[in-house]
Amino acid sequence: MKLAISTILILLLISCSSSKNVQKTPLRDNSSFRITEISQDETYGYSPKNPIEVGGAAKREGALNERRFLNSLAGPNGEAVSYHRAGSCCPIKSKNDPFGFGSVMLDNYRVTWEGSKDTVSIYINMYDYGTLKAPAGFSIKGK
Repeated sequence: MKLAISTILILLLISCSSSKNVQKTPLRDNSSFRITEISQDETYGYSPKNPIEVGGAAKREGALNERRFLNSLAGPNGEAVSYHRAGSCCPIKSKNDPFGFGSVMLDNYRVTWEGSKDTVSIYINMYDYGTLKAPAGFSIKGK
């Protein structure tokens, strides 16, 4: 019995120490990331197949990191953005699945800015970390 419990604990520790679980983007302040680049990939963030990877779920900061990312964005001409979480969707594969099934759900946010005619959908992955960029069509707040 002790051997089984020890094995489970070791496996949990190994799975939680993935090298992908490292935040690469520094914070501007506690409520936003310091993003420096706009993506040239037209699908980045707009497609569930190419979500924005903010990470943080393993540290219980996943939802905070999603807001930090969105708070870093501005409209195409520097306009303030507004957003709301539309819900979870779109299962994707992830080695950082906290339940061990190998897949996680993305969060979908609806984003708009003053003067925009449409609201856009942004897909965010709070389980995996990646290099953060503003999606095409956005600018970076405070830049």
